[in-house]
Amino acid sequence: MSAFVYMLRCSDGSYYVGSTRKGLEGRGAEHNEGLYGGYTKARRPVELVFQQSFDRIEDAIAAKRQIKGWSRAKNEALVRGDWDRLRHLAASSFVEAAKSTSPEPRMRTTEKVSGEKA
Repeated sequence: MSAFVYMLRCSDGSYYVGSTRKGLEGRGAEHNEGLYGGYTKARRPVELVFQQSFDRIEDAIAAKRQIKGWSRAKNEALVRGDWDRLRHLAASSFVEAAKSTSPEPRMRTTEKVSGEKA
Protein backbone atom coordinates (compact mmCIF):
# COMPACT_ATOMS: atom_id res chain seq x y z
CA MET A 1 0.00 0.00 0.00
CA SER A 2 1.28 3.48 -0.83
CA ALA A 3 1.31 6.47 1.46
CA PHE A 4 2.08 10.08 0.72
CA VAL A 5 3.38 13.22 2.33
CA TYR A 6 2.12 16.32 0.56
CA MET A 7 2.33 20.09 0.77
CA LEU A 8 -0.45 22.47 -0.18
CA ARG A 9 -0.05 26.18 -0.87
CA CYS A 10 -3.04 27.96 0.63
CA SER A 11 -4.76 31.05 -0.78
CA ASP A 12 -3.01 33.24 1.82
CA GLY A 13 0.41 31.96 0.70
CA SER A 14 0.95 29.74 3.72
CA TYR A 15 1.78 26.05 3.47
CA TYR A 16 0.00 23.02 4.87
CA VAL A 17 1.79 19.68 5.17
CA GLY A 18 -0.17 16.46 5.48
CA SER A 19 0.04 12.72 4.98
CA THR A 20 -2.44 10.21 3.62
CA ARG A 21 -2.96 6.68 2.42
CA LYS A 22 -5.51 7.94 -0.12
CA GLY A 23 -4.64 9.13 -3.58
CA LEU A 24 -3.57 12.75 -3.69
CA GLU A 25 -6.05 13.87 -6.32
CA GLY A 26 -8.92 13.04 -4.01
CA ARG A 27 -7.18 14.50 -0.98
CA GLY A 28 -6.65 17.90 -2.59
CA ALA A 29 -10.30 17.98 -3.69
CA GLU A 30 -11.38 17.16 -0.13
CA HIS A 31 -9.35 20.08 1.21
CA ASN A 32 -10.83 22.41 -1.42
CA GLU A 33 -14.37 21.24 -0.60
CA GLY A 34 -13.76 22.16 3.04
CA LEU A 35 -14.26 18.63 4.33
CA TYR A 36 -11.52 19.12 6.91
CA GLY A 37 -12.38 21.65 9.59
CA GLY A 38 -8.79 22.53 10.30
CA TYR A 39 -6.15 24.81 8.88
CA THR A 40 -7.02 24.67 5.19
CA LYS A 41 -10.78 25.27 5.50
CA ALA A 42 -10.37 29.03 5.97
CA ARG A 43 -7.54 29.24 3.45
CA ARG A 44 -9.14 27.78 0.31
CA PRO A 45 -8.50 27.25 -2.47
CA VAL A 46 -5.38 25.18 -1.96
CA GLU A 47 -2.93 23.91 -4.55
CA LEU A 48 -0.81 20.77 -4.35
CA VAL A 49 2.81 21.90 -4.67
CA PHE A 50 4.80 18.90 -3.39
CA GLN A 51 4.29 15.19 -2.97
CA GLN A 52 6.40 12.18 -2.12
CA SER A 53 5.30 8.56 -1.93
CA PHE A 54 6.33 5.99 0.66
CA ASP A 55 5.71 2.28 1.07
CA ARG A 56 4.66 2.72 4.71
CA ILE A 57 2.37 5.31 6.29
CA GLU A 58 4.77 5.54 9.25
CA ASP A 59 7.46 6.86 6.91
CA ALA A 60 5.09 9.42 5.39
CA ILE A 61 4.10 10.61 8.86
CA ALA A 62 7.77 10.92 9.88
CA ALA A 63 8.49 12.99 6.76
CA LYS A 64 5.45 15.18 7.47
CA ARG A 65 6.66 15.88 11.01
CA GLN A 66 10.12 16.76 9.75
CA ILE A 67 8.86 19.12 7.04
CA LYS A 68 6.41 20.81 9.44
CA GLY A 69 9.39 21.84 11.55
CA TRP A 70 11.15 23.53 8.64
CA SER A 71 11.40 27.22 7.91
CA ARG A 72 9.46 28.81 5.07
CA ALA A 73 12.70 29.12 3.09
CA LYS A 74 13.30 25.37 3.36
CA ASN A 75 9.70 24.62 2.38
CA GLU A 76 10.00 26.84 -0.69
CA ALA A 77 13.31 25.21 -1.69
CA LEU A 78 11.62 21.81 -1.39
CA VAL A 79 8.69 22.95 -3.56
CA ARG A 80 11.09 24.26 -6.22
CA GLY A 81 13.19 21.10 -6.05
CA ASP A 82 16.22 23.28 -5.27
CA TRP A 83 18.28 20.60 -3.51
CA ASP A 84 21.43 22.76 -3.31
CA ARG A 85 19.54 25.53 -1.50
CA LEU A 86 17.83 23.00 0.75
CA ARG A 87 21.22 21.50 1.73
CA HIS A 88 22.60 24.99 2.37
CA LEU A 89 19.64 25.93 4.57
CA ALA A 90 19.85 22.64 6.45
CA ALA A 91 23.56 23.14 7.12
CA SER A 92 23.09 26.74 8.25
CA SER A 93 20.21 25.82 10.57
CA PHE A 94 22.38 23.06 12.06
CA VAL A 95 25.16 25.57 12.76
CA GLU A 96 22.69 28.05 14.30
CA ALA A 97 21.18 25.32 16.48
CA ALA A 98 24.64 24.27 17.65
CA LYS A 99 25.49 27.86 18.54
CA SER A 100 22.30 28.34 20.53
CA THR A 101 22.80 25.16 22.57
CA SER A 102 26.48 25.75 23.33
CA PRO A 103 27.07 26.82 26.91
CA GLU A 104 28.13 30.41 27.41
CA PRO A 105 31.82 30.69 28.20
CA ARG A 106 32.35 31.48 31.85
CA MET A 107 34.03 34.74 32.61
CA ARG A 108 36.99 34.56 34.92
CA THR A 109 38.01 37.43 37.02
CA THR A 110 41.09 38.07 39.04
CA GLU A 111 39.31 40.51 41.32
CA LYS A 112 39.09 39.58 44.96
CA VAL A 113 35.55 39.02 46.20
CA SER A 114 34.98 40.42 49.69
CA GLY A 115 35.59 37.81 52.34
CA GLU A 116 37.59 35.64 49.92
CA LYS A 117 41.21 34.82 50.65
CA ALA A 118 43.70 35.64 47.98
